[in-house]
Amino acid sequence: MRNYIQRKYWIFGLKNSLKKYLRECVTCARYKQNTAQQIMGNLPKYRVTMTFPFLNTGIDYAGPYYVKCSKNRGQKTFKGYVAVFVCMATKAIHLEMVSDLTSDAFLAALRRFIARRGKCSNIYSDNGTNFVGAARKLDQELFNAIQENITIAAQLEKDRIDWHFIPPAGPHFGGIWEAGVKSMKYHLKRIIGDTILTYEEMSTLLCQIEACLNSRPLYTIVSEKDQQEVLTPGHFLIGRPPLEIVEPMEDEKIGNLDRWRLIKKMKKDFWVKWKSEYLHTLQQRNKWKKEIPNIEEGQIVLLKDENCHPARWPLGKVEKVHKGNDDKVRVAKVKMQEGYITRPITKICPLEGIKSVDKNEADQEPKRRTRATLKVTG
Repeated sequence: MRNYIQRKYWIFGLKNSLKKYLRECVTCARYKQNTAQQIMGNLPKYRVTMTFPFLNTGIDYAGPYYVKCSKNRGQKTFKGYVAVFVCMATKAIHLEMVSDLTSDAFLAALRRFIARRGKCSNIYSDNGTNFVGAARKLDQELFNAIQENITIAAQLEKDRIDWHFIPPAGPHFGGIWEAGVKSMKYHLKRIIGDTILTYEEMSTLLCQIEACLNSRPLYTIVSEKDQQEVLTPGHFLIGRPPLEIVEPMEDEKIGNLDRWRLIKKMKKDFWVKWKSEYLHTLQQRNKWKKEIPNIEEGQIVLLKDENCHPARWPLGKVEKVHKGNDDKVRVAKVKMQEGYITRPITKICPLEGIKSVDKNEADQEPKRRTRATLKVTG
């Protein structure tokens, strides 16, 4: 195009003018599919603070997996799911078998988890309907308990479980529990294959996989010649890896007081090793290394949808931006024709230099798009 124009006209700054026109072209932006990005943020406080195991917990589901009630003939199979609980500080994993995707089934799994691992103060998860429903039921139960026991309302308020949800369609905000699901599936697929297990067999197998995952090293072993014990999530749960080889008993006599001091020192050594050898490995940025200008309010954007062709991606206007602790925008609230929607910037394609789209530009889009996405005005 540049060569064609220069045959008839001589325009100063033609190259920059053409680039600006292409950057602001809605059709070109659709097929480029360049979503917004931002530098990877710092780890939140609960990831780098020494706390009790599972005090801050991430939750996700894996499945479905077909299971049956018993080994008897004629038993029908049904879909089961695996609830994955991940400690946000030590990466310890707890697995629970769940019969369905209802909130009641999840609450039963949560009660079994709390009974064995202790009460957690903060729970982090995605926006699954079972998690949202469970959070509402827990809040309602707490409210009813406070109304019935006014004298201990302050203590009940301290026992509240705060539920935190990541932005919709942003699974990378929960990478720690997504990694836990991936590790669990890696072992489970190679063990059962196409075999259909009973509910009891599946629960037993999940406990064994849990022990295997809690025996994995938290950081890369630098040298095989290093004979020092490698830190694992099991050290914070039971003081040693769950799959550790049994050592012969020694006849060395240790007094009760010395025994208590020894155990206390071992626990302290685990956290010192966690801080000196494991913590610094978490801040390695493998992607999103550059700072990019933030998305601004009022900017016209395309909303990415993997389920349809880019020519049918709807237009929207950024109504509100959510900044992190470093003043970087990674989540935005977008105004659509049918309402408001919250999405991470990885699902948003910004249109540079465009503050509004009039009806004439919208009519140039394919006719097969719905009327709800034809026009967005400032």
